Amino acid sequence: CHACGLPFEFYLGAEALCSACSQTRPLFNQARAVMIYNAASRDLILAFKHGDRTHAAAAYAGWLNRTGRNLIQHTDVVLPVPLHWSRLFHRRYNQAALLVIELGKLTALPVDTNSLVRDKKTAPQGHKSPSQRLSNLRGAFSVSAQSENNIKDQHVLLIDDVLTTGATAAICTETLLRAGTRNVDVLTLARVVRTEPANSDTSPSGNGLLTDIWLAKSE
Repeated sequence: CHACGLPFEFYLGAEALCSACSQTRPLFNQARAVMIYNAASRDLILAFKHGDRTHAAAAYAGWLNRTGRNLIQHTDVVLPVPLHWSRLFHRRYNQAALLVIELGKLTALPVDTNSLVRDKKTAPQGHKSPSQRLSNLRGAFSVSAQSENNIKDQHVLLIDDVLTTGATAAICTETLLRAGTRNVDVLTLARVVRTEPANSDTSPSGNGLLTDIWLAKSE
């Protein structure tokens, strides 16, 4: 999908959209991921995220650089999806911030790990439906007043480890746009691709992405 990056079984053209994005385009311009989140990639992601395999950040940043080359060439500044301070205290590092720092070294792009802040400690997202994830994240992020000049009129590349339903990317993008960012692209190590609708919340195309997580620009 030209917008959210959902892989298709067959090539449908450079600007083809999935069912969800054809109904309502996401607030971010484009989202891309290095790999599908599956049995083969799960151990890599979890070891990096929870297992202190921080030495892998440099290699993973190289993967992001290759996958996101078309996004990177239009980027002004790279930001990570932030952790709440309490979660950062227990985990001791933000895996998305490590990726951003290493990507900045490879690309010489400005890196900003402070402007986007997670103000609310949200409940774990793991077993929530897409609509519950979106609701859980409402009001969780902000841009401090003193940081607005850092992102104002900038083309932001937002980095995270996994794109699941897109709720986090949607809320972060909305927050950044309201703070004056020109536009946002999203780049992740992996993305979840559901081949069958998990429940009534999933879109008719079966990709597991809710149409309503792509927040309307009028909101």
